[in-house]
Amino acid sequence: MAKIIRLAILAVALFAFLQTTVAVTTHVVGDSTGWTVPPNNDLPFYAVWAAKQTFILGDILLFNFTTGQEDVARVTKEAFLICNSTNPISLITTGPATYSLNSTGEYYFIGTLNNNCAQGQRLAINVTTSPGPTASPVPRTMPENYTVGGNMGWIVPPLGEIAYITWAYNRTFIVGDTLVFNFLNGSDDVASVTKEAYNSCNFSTSLALYNNSPAYITLTATGEYFFTSTYQYHCALGQKLAINVTGSGTAYPPSSSAHSPSGSHGPTASPPSGSTSAAPSRISGGYLFGILTIAMVVFY
Repeated sequence: MAKIIRLAILAVALFAFLQTTVAVTTHVVGDSTGWTVPPNNDLPFYAVWAAKQTFILGDILLFNFTTGQEDVARVTKEAFLICNSTNPISLITTGPATYSLNSTGEYYFIGTLNNNCAQGQRLAINVTTSPGPTASPVPRTMPENYTVGGNMGWIVPPLGEIAYITWAYNRTFIVGDTLVFNFLNGSDDVASVTKEAYNSCNFSTSLALYNNSPAYITLTATGEYFFTSTYQYHCALGQKLAINVTGSGTAYPPSSSAHSPSGSHGPTASPPSGSTSAAPSRISGGYLFGILTIAMVVFY
């Protein structure tokens, strides 16, 4: 009788532990778009996609692409920022490709073919041990000044448009912040433009134009802001900046589908949703095996 009771207790304990495990989530990178150069010159496409996901230890990334036309490389953060595929951590050339997230921390992926990375085929994610509960970030309420481009300033960037995408990446912009554009008077300017003008580098009608450096532009409303230089070829060579302004200290990249109406900065960013499967916690196979071993020793 005592042995039966022990077995019953062990079964209940195992059931409780198994209830805390979570099925692995497979994240289809880019959803129906797959892994490719984003359409319509939508450079932040994969950043927007990633902002809507929750990546947990053990999850899997699924990269859908056509073999011979695309590939996917995991690279360092430094290589990601400048689209350097010389010495990747790993390279998969056969699609569709899966990548298991076997450790926590940051992961960086790019396409190495042609100029795909610079055209937006790049993904950065962060993997955690559990989806929650986690401490909520404290929203930033005090406005700050941001010098666009840092020490580089507002110029035609040597690396092309990726330079300003990198500068804005993961920065938080809230209402009341001020952008500072440093440039050479008479050789440059900065214009606030619509998303359509930003994408096409057609700034025949600007929302606002600043000719004197430094130009201070205060972000007075939530939504998307787009800036370019109006000097010939400067925009096409990468002197352009897109940011998203939120009403709190939580940042989301510019939307991949919203279109800013004339005279406004576009819609307020929506909070990201969680991943397709949610759960309270995860237990590794080794940890569960350890619990089973201890239980066997105690009860037998």
